[in-house]
Order: sequence, then structure tokens, then C-alpha cells
Amino acid sequence: MLKTTNLQKKYTTDEVQTTALAGINVTVLPGEFVAIMGPSGCGKSTLLNIIGLLDNLSGGEFWFLDREISTYSENQRADLRKEQIGFVFQSFNLIEDLTVFENVELPLIYLRVPAAERKKRVENTLEAMQIRHHKNHFPQQLSGGQQQRVAICRAIIAQPKLILADEPTGNLDSKHGQEVMNLLQELNQAGTTVIMVTHSPTDAAFSHRIINLLDGQIISENIKQLATL
Repeated sequence: MLKTTNLQKKYTTDEVQTTALAGINVTVLPGEFVAIMGPSGCGKSTLLNIIGLLDNLSGGEFWFLDREISTYSENQRADLRKEQIGFVFQSFNLIEDLTVFENVELPLIYLRVPAAERKKRVENTLEAMQIRHHKNHFPQQLSGGQQQRVAICRAIIAQPKLILADEPTGNLDSKHGQEVMNLLQELNQAGTTVIMVTHSPTDAAFSHRIINLLDGQIISENIKQLATL
């Protein structure tokens, strides 16, 4: 699925250079569920942003789907991102002025999927995630757990090979957080690769493997048993 070799990320200002990632070597196989953990400021989100083609690396190599993409232009990264990667964020990132249906449909519009096919795929996805009865509601009319369900629908609607989740339960109570983790686990068991940044050991227990970061470096990797539904 993806591989990084000596991946580095540095931020430079007029006065100082800050190293966010220092020589990250990681391989994620198709169908894995990987959790990335570590204290605030350790580089978790930076690594996720690079894997998600939202940011450039400063050094090293990054292979994604057998392509070395460190020299890709922004347009090339955007095309690959739209086709192959779905994102689930802590803050949901739904568009308040769009209905549930319209929020989920948006990635398919960007991919120029015909209207009839869009409608069918959105309806089926909402039904699978048990949120179809809210399709004409707006995000502010939903609970946090329902909004995250919509966000997951939006993330998977284009049938990406990779789901990136950044603290997906961070704004949810324990009950709704458990529901979201169950959904991510079900998606993974159906074949989607999942990489998740989390502070929660409970959430990390759903993964196959935990990568621990500290000061921009991998300090350990642990194989975990899967949590049960």
C-alpha cells in the first residue's frame, strides 16, 4: 500500500528550523489497520498529512500504490488523493450549508460521476451506515455521532483504498465513539486499509499494529489483537 524511507519534514522560518519528522521508515500493507500514537507535538498529524498527500516531505522517499510521489505536483497529488484516499477528522469538517446527502455526494461531483450514479451510490452508502433517514437534514441538526457517520460516508463514497482518520472519536462521548470505531473496523474487515492517529488506547486496540512516535521518530511498534464487535 505505502512505504516511507528516511522520511523527513522540516519547517523553516527566518530565525529557526524545526524538525517535525526525522527519518521515518514505515510500511503499511493493503488491508492493515494501523494506529499512530504519541504525545502532542510528536509528529503524528504531520505524518498523516504527508501520507494523505496534503503536505510535502522535506527529504526521503514516499511510495504510495507503487508510485514514488515525493516529486508529484500539487495537481498530481490532488488527483491521487481524490481517487484513492478518504479522510475522517475529529471535527467532522462537514459543510454546514449542505444537507447530509449533498455532503456525501461532494467527492463524486469532484470526480465527475454522472448524477444518476451519484444518487445510487449516496443512497446505498447512507443506508449501509444507517443514516439514510437523515439525508435531507443539515449537519447542525445531527448529534456528534451522527455527524461522524456522515463524515465516514463521505470518506468512503469514492471507494478509496485508504482511509485516514485523525482522532475520529475525539469529539464524541464513549458510546458514539465506540460506534465510530466499530464502523472503521467493519470497513477494514471489508478490505479497506485504515491508518488512524489517536490518543486513545481503547481506540488503538481496534488496530492490527500501533506505531508510537516521540519527537518526530518511531520509538516502537506493537502488534495488537483485534477488538471484537
